[in-house]
Amino acid sequence: MATYSAIGQEPTDADPMSSSTGSLRGRRRGRGKKDAAFHGRASWISSVINLANTILGAGLLAMPSALSKMGIFLGIFVIIWAGATAAFGLYLQTRCARYLDRGHVSFATLSQLTYPNLSIIFDAAIAIKCFGVAVSYLIIIGDLMPGVVQGFAPAAQHVNFLVDRQFWITAFMLIVIPLSFLRRLDSLKYTSVIALFSIAYLVILVVAHYIKGDTLADRGTVRVFQWAGPVSALAAFPVIVFAYTCHQNMFSILNEIADNSHFRTTSVIFASIGGACSLYILTGITGYLSYGDTIRGNIVSMYPTAAASTIGRLAIVILVMFSYPLQIHPCRASIDACLKWRPRRKNQAERSPSRNTLITNIPKPLVPQSREMSDYTFAIVTTVLIILTFITAMTVSSLEKVLAYVGSTGSTTISFILPGLFYYKISDPDSAIHQRLVKDEDDEEEFTSSEVEGSVTREGYHHRDWRRALLRNAALGLSVYGGVVMVTCLLTNTFLVAAAH
Repeated sequence: MATYSAIGQEPTDADPMSSSTGSLRGRRRGRGKKDAAFHGRASWISSVINLANTILGAGLLAMPSALSKMGIFLGIFVIIWAGATAAFGLYLQTRCARYLDRGHVSFATLSQLTYPNLSIIFDAAIAIKCFGVAVSYLIIIGDLMPGVVQGFAPAAQHVNFLVDRQFWITAFMLIVIPLSFLRRLDSLKYTSVIALFSIAYLVILVVAHYIKGDTLADRGTVRVFQWAGPVSALAAFPVIVFAYTCHQNMFSILNEIADNSHFRTTSVIFASIGGACSLYILTGITGYLSYGDTIRGNIVSMYPTAAASTIGRLAIVILVMFSYPLQIHPCRASIDACLKWRPRRKNQAERSPSRNTLITNIPKPLVPQSREMSDYTFAIVTTVLIILTFITAMTVSSLEKVLAYVGSTGSTTISFILPGLFYYKISDPDSAIHQRLVKDEDDEEEFTSSEVEGSVTREGYHHRDWRRALLRNAALGLSVYGGVVMVTCLLTNTFLVAAAH
């Protein structure tokens, strides 16, 4: 049976049923966390589309090369394993969101509850990672568009500005700037649909070339169970792991989705990660079987010059163009959190910014709820981010090594370390935050099953507490796994990849 030692006694002059029944009825459906002052408007399908578009990117085109290093059997296993661990990190984020009010869930508010004096480090890591990825998208546009122009109009190569990467970066900025100033992630659902059509075309292009068999003359050795060696496999591992990074936008989706019940949010994760995993496997296998060990990092660049492959390059440009705002959105929020950060004194009590509405006579928490960014701050931060990403992309022609280190640190922090650490800390059975949430759930279970007296048994509480303890230990394991992945990827990029070049 659960105990609530950290919770004060309820007032005796009020009827406990009448004081709690109203809030319980308002939250019975799916037991999702509700807030009368905030109502999500995003549909389930738009949430899946935005999350899937955040996941799927240029990493899709590198899957055949990754399989060539690991072999088909091991490569498929790693793709599924990376998807499963990424999905578990997303699931832990949904569990953490239950401790906070709707509309106030973010890495910053969770940091204030769990590790308040380290929150600025967490937000800085998120901002750096998203900034680096946004810059890489602009660089991809600048690198591919001259080739697209030459593919469609060979005579255009004599027009200097049409084959100038800086011209195309500047031109596409005129498209992404208005999209970057949208406040809500749900507003990007239509551009995400267009980006997913680009992904569909790229997958069809890879599969069609495999079925057609026009690359078999250049195909090298195909490994099914063998690998290219531990060094090559280790170098390909970060490519697969980072291909699932989307955790920076998960809290925005949880804030905006209309139905935030456990089933709906979990199904968003399953659909997004499952769809991405299927496409990664399909593209990886067919692309690898097309070229064997002669495969390069970007399979589309290997296809013969033709209208189909030129459209494929244009599809990549469209994909990264509409993915750029999906990186600016969390980067802006993290920078705003860094600007608002203030160190907390140790004598400040640990209280949740959201549980005061669940139990009567609980004092207002000391940890403030996240306030929406003011219009002035929103405009300034967004403008600075756009200018800095533009200048960086214009002056740097290749960010491979920089992004390798940013991905090794930022992606592992967002995907594994933070979700695991946050849930492990916030679900501590001895914390007042967790005990208030458990008490509310127990009240709800007893209320919904009140028709059968004694139906909430001691064994039921025991099994529930056992599951929570197991999930908490698994969260800690995910954080440890993230640390191992970070060290492995840093060592790989520092010694193996650098030595190869």
